Amino acid sequence: MTHDRPAFTAGIESFGPAWPDFDRLAAAPAIAEGARAISDPADPAAIYQTMLAADALRYLTLLVTGAKQSGHPGGFASSVEAYASLVMLGHRDIVTEVGHHAPGFYSALFLDGSLEKMGIHTAHDFRARFRERHGLLGHLSGAIPGILAPAGPLGQGQHFAMAGALLHPDRLFAVTIGDGGLGEPYILSAFQHFATAYPDSTNVLPVLVWNGYSQEHHAMVSTWSNERMSALWHAHGFDEVILIDAKEYDDTGRFGAFADSTRFGFAARRAFVGAVLAGMAKAAGNAMSGRRTAFIIKQLKGAGLHVEGAKAHNLHPGDSLDKPTIKEALARLALPESAWGLLRETFRRAGGGPAVAVAATETARPLPPLGDLPLVDHPVGEKAVPSTAVGLLVAETGRRDPAFVVTNADGNEASGMANINVALGIRHPTADALYHQRPDGQVYEPLNEDACAGLAAGMALFGGRSLWLSYESFAVNGWPILQTVTQAMAELRRPTPSMVCLFTAGALEQGRNGWTHQRPEIEAYAAAMMRNGNVYPLYPCDANMAQAAYGWAMASRNKGVPIFAAKSALPIRVSMAAAKRAVEDGAAILYDGAGSGPLITFAVAGDLALAGIDAARDLLEAEGKRVRIVAVVNPRRLFRPHDVAWDSCSEADGTFMDDDAFNALFDCDTLVAVSGGAAATLEPVLLRARAGRRELACWKRGETTAGLDELLVLNGLDGKSLAARARGV
Repeated sequence: MTHDRPAFTAGIESFGPAWPDFDRLAAAPAIAEGARAISDPADPAAIYQTMLAADALRYLTLLVTGAKQSGHPGGFASSVEAYASLVMLGHRDIVTEVGHHAPGFYSALFLDGSLEKMGIHTAHDFRARFRERHGLLGHLSGAIPGILAPAGPLGQGQHFAMAGALLHPDRLFAVTIGDGGLGEPYILSAFQHFATAYPDSTNVLPVLVWNGYSQEHHAMVSTWSNERMSALWHAHGFDEVILIDAKEYDDTGRFGAFADSTRFGFAARRAFVGAVLAGMAKAAGNAMSGRRTAFIIKQLKGAGLHVEGAKAHNLHPGDSLDKPTIKEALARLALPESAWGLLRETFRRAGGGPAVAVAATETARPLPPLGDLPLVDHPVGEKAVPSTAVGLLVAETGRRDPAFVVTNADGNEASGMANINVALGIRHPTADALYHQRPDGQVYEPLNEDACAGLAAGMALFGGRSLWLSYESFAVNGWPILQTVTQAMAELRRPTPSMVCLFTAGALEQGRNGWTHQRPEIEAYAAAMMRNGNVYPLYPCDANMAQAAYGWAMASRNKGVPIFAAKSALPIRVSMAAAKRAVEDGAAILYDGAGSGPLITFAVAGDLALAGIDAARDLLEAEGKRVRIVAVVNPRRLFRPHDVAWDSCSEADGTFMDDDAFNALFDCDTLVAVSGGAAATLEPVLLRARAGRRELACWKRGETTAGLDELLVLNGLDGKSLAARARGV
């Protein structure tokens, strides 16, 4: 009847007849008014409405992707019983490592009304805004109301769930993982290390969507037995594995190892959904009471859709709502008109409200104040180790914020930051004072840069302070999640601490170990990301500036701030006051020589590269030339506003060095831009500088050498080579 049809359903293509027992089991929401969850997973009405919710989510997912002949419905369709069960049980903090599940997650947020916050009120709106600018992105984004975390690159979602579990121990954080993504080597190793380091943080619930197919072919684990799959999870630290296999309820006889429950008879399907709901209730209860548990739903990819298996992964041009197979699938999934209003009310009640109101990341997390960190103003001329100076500040950060986490794979002592381990302790089940290990330590040390970067990124995104420490040489292995999270931070609708990193032992310090340590491309990644608008690589030239850089980074919001600092003792070149100005402004003059000869300006990003520049200065001044040395400290500040997408960032930072200030630093006869790493770092200087002639000297490659001087010569960064470049030789 038309009066049963809620207004939000305008745009739904078809409605179906009432299911058996609809009047009895769908008469009222299974979540009572004022309640946050169903009262009993065995309640027939709860099971029935979970079935309705599963088909509603399938319908909406196929509807929205078919409307644009684009998007990925297949994987989520095989997981909907698990997702719906979590909602019915009152759990709304659900993340995923599968970006292709985006239309399904959006469907859940449309169903509970969360998308109304972005002007999506009807199914017509939902269809129109999918995969459109300022609409619903093809992969998950924090810009969408109710979405906790981004998803795109596989193997990242578990980090967000673990960070959420640490920051919110009273909530369950479920994370859906695809069996295609399970091929990423980091997922289970990350769970294992987390379980060992944080044995009491069991409120993480991985939900494996085992559907037999990845993006274009059978999943590599599709031939495994249930016993083998369960053993895999047990071997990685899980006390219990709850596996619900649709095949065990199959009354059709038409399927192989993976079954589509939507094709079962009504009684068989109800039994399967009841098992999923009961299993999920047990899994969630275990996780919240100290028993580490994994949940696995085994069901054919594309269950309920127009096609099955890998062919259901994504839609192609021509896969429209008028295509017969899609039209038929939507007709099969169509619900009675009154079911939609019932499900909206049920989803609105789950967990205490729609996801946009109750998800953990929808509000800014309160932080303990750091106050003024105890910066040590080293006198100009003395020597100090930049990384060690920062380590003292990191230690103080941990003392003032107990939730602060430091992650490191290669060892803090190797980077001159043993002071962090001494103060905060390495989190380890074996207490050992010699190695600064203790079970409650704040230093997280998996020997895996992905796990280090992942937990640090997740903590920052979910509202906690963190610091990822790494050798620059190895950081590239964890960089993808920094890229994902900083882009998400640019889109967030709330402030959150920046993702701060400190990379030591760059090419000039470690390149003489040969090819294993010549990885300056990490600086090129950072340089490329500056144009995003919220990524600020910092290049302090000494220990004072390194401290200023760390203080600036920890006070910032919604940024990605990689700091590149040496672990070697280097001369102090600027006072602390000057260092703070340099970080804020973007650059500073380190040396401005006298004389009336042609002005040669060295613009340098980094610290160890200054050794070659000092030698070049002496040679050039002996020839009567005037030399200026400018430290490029915060190159993002040196772009022009229109070069950078700063105004699209949610916590927009539109501070740039103006032309007068820039020209006062870089106007010269000859500009020699120097980097101990990637040349791209110096792009804004080369873009804007008014110089008669320009030269660029940067890292080329590593080699086994006896010392730094030989390595500088190899790369053309020694004094003689730089002086020759300045002369135009």
